[in-house]
Amino acid sequence: MKQQLIELIGKISSGCMADDDIERIADEAAQAYAHPQGFLAANPDINYDDTFPIGLGEWVVVGSLPDTVIFQADTYPELLQQIIDSFGPDVPFNIKPKQLNKVDALTALNRIQVQLSAMSKDLGGYVLVNFSEPLDDELQMVLVYGQDVERVVALGAELKIAAAPALEALRVAVHV
Repeated sequence: MKQQLIELIGKISSGCMADDDIERIADEAAQAYAHPQGFLAANPDINYDDTFPIGLGEWVVVGSLPDTVIFQADTYPELLQQIIDSFGPDVPFNIKPKQLNKVDALTALNRIQVQLSAMSKDLGGYVLVNFSEPLDDELQMVLVYGQDVERVVALGAELKIAAAPALEALRVAVHV
């Protein structure tokens, strides 16, 4: 399980995290998956209980990811701003958060995805992937290189962590 977690965290971090940080999170999450009660006893500062809609191991993964890797927002303009901030001022974006204020969710997400697909073309662009179960926000996503999306979805399924390309998932939800 730890190797699957290392691979998953490595792929969703798209080079934003050091290997030792990935290893540490994977190790802690693997312990939490294997022995939830023991993990909680050894880490009394952790604020987790059985009312959470996700398991402790998944909660450790999600809660340990930096805000340059996991994006949590209530609106698409907020989501886009977090993504822009994660890339820093040297990476130009053709779309601005305020341009998403008056459009529906599908249009907003499509516009963000078009921008991200044009970046890092050698790696298949970036794809926004819904990740895990949002706890406090409406949206919870990670950026994955296009070439890694299929593997991230498969690893998510193996680890029982929800992972699906966000635009595809929203298109299905809207047309149901």
